[in-house]
Amino acid sequence: MDISDLYQLFLHHPQITTDSRRCPAGSLFFALRGNHFDGNRFAGKALSAGADYAIIDDPDCYQGERTIVVEDTLQTLQCLAQRHRSLLGVPLIGITGTNGKTTTKELLAAVLSLKFNLLYTEGNLNNQIGLPLTLLRLTRRHEMAVIEMGASRPGDIRELTRIACPDYGIITNVGEAHLEGFGSFENILRTKGELYDYIRENRGLVFIRKEDERLRAMAGGIRQLSYGSADEAFVTGQVVAGDPPFFAFSWKRAGEQHTVTTRLVGAYNLDNVLAAVAVGCYFEIPAERICRAIASYEPSNNRSQLKKTLHNSLIIDAYNANPSSMKAALRNFAAMPFAPKALILGDMKELGNDSLRLHQEILREVTNGRFDKVYLCGGHFTQAAAGAFTAYPTTDALADALSQSPPRGFHILLKGSRSMELEKLIGIL
Repeated sequence: MDISDLYQLFLHHPQITTDSRRCPAGSLFFALRGNHFDGNRFAGKALSAGADYAIIDDPDCYQGERTIVVEDTLQTLQCLAQRHRSLLGVPLIGITGTNGKTTTKELLAAVLSLKFNLLYTEGNLNNQIGLPLTLLRLTRRHEMAVIEMGASRPGDIRELTRIACPDYGIITNVGEAHLEGFGSFENILRTKGELYDYIRENRGLVFIRKEDERLRAMAGGIRQLSYGSADEAFVTGQVVAGDPPFFAFSWKRAGEQHTVTTRLVGAYNLDNVLAAVAVGCYFEIPAERICRAIASYEPSNNRSQLKKTLHNSLIIDAYNANPSSMKAALRNFAAMPFAPKALILGDMKELGNDSLRLHQEILREVTNGRFDKVYLCGGHFTQAAAGAFTAYPTTDALADALSQSPPRGFHILLKGSRSMELEKLIGIL
């Protein structure tokens, strides 16, 4: 079956699943291969559970006429998504970056939903599987899409742009992350820039931070709308006094100034909110409505969340961590007018041969911040600390220690990579 015939089948069965345990009646099951599983082996189970057809790439798993054998199931899923997106022709904004891309995506969704029937990436479905699954949720009722694009190795963004075909682009920033997969910072920069390459080739438009000289150099030859603190930017803004730990900002467009108090923790979110403001202004959403949307947005999923427990006040930023986001969180926390302060830091993952050096850099930031208590967990931080700080090899080991002697009356920042599962500590604190 070629892609045209498969697309006709999809139009009659628009629900896609890759999980044989969750197969709605009438759905199409795509048997994907992973590091620890082979979806082909579950084709029969998916058909019994409710799927009308199973798309597989292992002929040995053929289950009869309701099985469609293709050369590569993942590539077929991606081709199907690209065809669907192109035929619907919905304006699409692609977002990537080292830090802030998910928060920026959520803020854009809050603003653009005021005017458009919007499809946007749910959770972290931003990779070679999640992105096509998101695009296949597009319908003719949608008027716009905001799609997040993640990358962990060279060429990832090029691959995702060829599927999503963005009309507009945002690179939030570029920093050291996933060095294990990229090999060097230069490869990170080049890969993130693949979004600009696609926009340039297809005469689209990018929203860009005015002060980021590196991104501006990469964006040569592309139509641009800028945001930042510079007066000549399309949208200008700055941090103002707010209600700590939440940050407030003012922004100005065409001589009119507005002030917003957010539910976001951390002044490093200024670029994220200004990107959302710039997009909202470009699409002619009234300023007052933009302000209300940003003011009412509350982060979730352990991304800069404030949580007050019986004994402490927690800033939970435990969804992800890399050197640039860790430094920004530490500096922001150090500047907050609270006392006493405690840190709980978990390892930053996928930094390759630079891991020890980068964890040592973070510990120098910790020293400069003069925090009252510091707890480290993970093998990388334990090695970097070399006895200078209290360190535990695992999150579970730290949990045991905190259970014996829990902090009381502290403001506590929890920051670490997702795999460290620092959220397991919340119930103890």
